[in-house]
Amino acid sequence: MSLSAETLAAPKTGRALWPRLALAGAAILAVAGLAALLAWFFGSAAPPPVRAPFGLGMREATPTGGLAAWIFSFQAGFYRSLQSAVTALKNDGAALPLLLGIGFAYGVFHAAGPGHGKAVIAAYVVANERALLRGLSLSVAAALLQAFVACLIVIVVALILHATAATMQGMTSVVEIASFAAVALLGATLTWRKSGKVLGILSDGGVPAAHCAECDHAHLPDPEMIERLRGWREAAGVVLAAGIRPCTGAIIVLVFALSQSLLPAGIAATFAMAIGTALTTGSIAALAVFAKRLALRIAGGRGAAGEIILALAELLAAAVVLVLGIGLLAGFWTASIGN
Repeated sequence: MSLSAETLAAPKTGRALWPRLALAGAAILAVAGLAALLAWFFGSAAPPPVRAPFGLGMREATPTGGLAAWIFSFQAGFYRSLQSAVTALKNDGAALPLLLGIGFAYGVFHAAGPGHGKAVIAAYVVANERALLRGLSLSVAAALLQAFVACLIVIVVALILHATAATMQGMTSVVEIASFAAVALLGATLTWRKSGKVLGILSDGGVPAAHCAECDHAHLPDPEMIERLRGWREAAGVVLAAGIRPCTGAIIVLVFALSQSLLPAGIAATFAMAIGTALTTGSIAALAVFAKRLALRIAGGRGAAGEIILALAELLAAAVVLVLGIGLLAGFWTASIGN
């Protein structure tokens, strides 16, 4: 198997550095400008994050109106429902299906509200030649990682270290920073690579460069292996960026279940949430895949114009990930100063 067109089309000369930087910067500015315009149009900056029960968790944004506000107000009621289900389970073991059902429903609505996980996965599948199955797999893996991290924080901090809620909040904040930094790093990597792809295609008149078999040398790694390893690294980065930040609802139900000596039930409910989250996030990723295919068809397929349009769309999607990561880090920093 030959090297991908993206790898071969990327400029390889030092003279292409500045055009590549300029193109990447233009994409970032375009996305950031659009984000600022949308923020202004829908009510400017969001209020400071709101603390959840037990002083745990932090929201990325507070919706001020529309569908997002309705979803948030609806999912906020799940906090009380989850606690009631745990209490009912303590009195009646047959209430476990109720707890799992509420946890699953919370996961569905939680993923539909404000959050960066689905945005990262959707933008990634748009920015790459990723099939539908890959997008769904990333959604499931990120949701399971999110559940695992929530369980790990509660078990280590509350059960093993016997620490306070403030300590648990501090650990959650560290994980949040790592998650947002991973989003920004992933976005920067994708933006740099996609800008190279655009310049490479433009330099070849809209046709990706063809691979020459005589260019292979015995001392070079197998091109197929390079492509596969890079794909695995990127997939792992997407899962970490989208899933390492624990769900506030999961931590709340785990802490409450622990206080009622029902931690196994809380863990079961947390993974039920993960299944619901994966369902919604996977659906959004699927929509992104279909939208990209539709755009490619409208652009005229894989001709010269189609290749250029598709490469520009991938560059903008990569810039979305970078701007999202920077915005999350800036928001976290602002909220920390405000507190």
